[in-house]
Amino acid sequence: MKRRSFIRNSSQAGIGLSLLGIYACKETKKKEGEEMSGSEMTSNDVEPFFKLSLAQWSIHKMIREDGVDPYTFAEKAKNWGFTGLEYVSQLYDPELKDAGYSEEAMAAFVEKSNAEAKKYGLENVLIMIDGQGNLAVDDENERNETVDKHKIWVDAAAAMGCHAIRVNLNGSNDPEAWKRNSIDGLTKLCTYAKDKNINVLVENHGGLSSNAALHAEVMKAVDMDNCGTLPDFGNFCIKRKEDSWECDEMYDIYKGVEELMPYAKAVSAKSHNFDAQGNETEIDYVKMLQIVKDHGYNGYIGVEYEGSELSEEAGIMATKDLMLEAAKKLS
Repeated sequence: MKRRSFIRNSSQAGIGLSLLGIYACKETKKKEGEEMSGSEMTSNDVEPFFKLSLAQWSIHKMIREDGVDPYTFAEKAKNWGFTGLEYVSQLYDPELKDAGYSEEAMAAFVEKSNAEAKKYGLENVLIMIDGQGNLAVDDENERNETVDKHKIWVDAAAAMGCHAIRVNLNGSNDPEAWKRNSIDGLTKLCTYAKDKNINVLVENHGGLSSNAALHAEVMKAVDMDNCGTLPDFGNFCIKRKEDSWECDEMYDIYKGVEELMPYAKAVSAKSHNFDAQGNETEIDYVKMLQIVKDHGYNGYIGVEYEGSELSEEAGIMATKDLMLEAAKKLS
């Protein structure tokens, strides 16, 4: 689902292992299979200016590789000290996909997700939608089909008490065509979502959506109250080198977040690797959170760990601790 914005620097491996050791020491203190509580895993009790949510993509390896039930998402988030849940649609495939996203299958997804969120006293924040077509494709019929495919997720988000769905603006690689197609696709989807009290949020998620200035032009042109952005601290690679994950054209990440924040209704705190002091190696979290704060944002910021040097649990907690420490410096 997520596309990494930075290439992992192998020179950070030693530092990552150092951090891993810190968290491993904590993990040896708990019984086999037992989750660590939020109070055990953070020492920073300063009240931040934002609320903490967990992006489900942070545990995609647990789900896809280790066979963890995606419906344990709320339990894990609660144990790790989060209050909000950001679901990822594709992590419930093949269950939903195999059923053709039928009304019955979607109803079961909503019912089970709501039950778990209620059980652990957490708030359903949003659903990140992937694999449902291209909203900025040149072909209008395909674009309309994509809008229709997203409507079932608007309905699901409404039934779950979420405030938004996150969409991708994939399609044309021509800036003017992309902008025109994006405005059309978003306007149609937002018109449907408006009656459901659901916001449609576009993330900078690669391609022209990571050109924040162009992205902001689309927001301004759509000009609907329920159309907004979900700035991600790290997803600003516009173009990658052929047959490589290495970025060929990178948008300035701080300039990008600055340009997207006026339309933001959610924010994603991306992380990959950490140094010995617990700082993200590619993103200055104090600088990023200062930008977010300066725009008066005080809603949920979702932790989205995407690294490989730490376990998903350790990476999630390292990101959360970094966010709280950065917020402390800004208080």
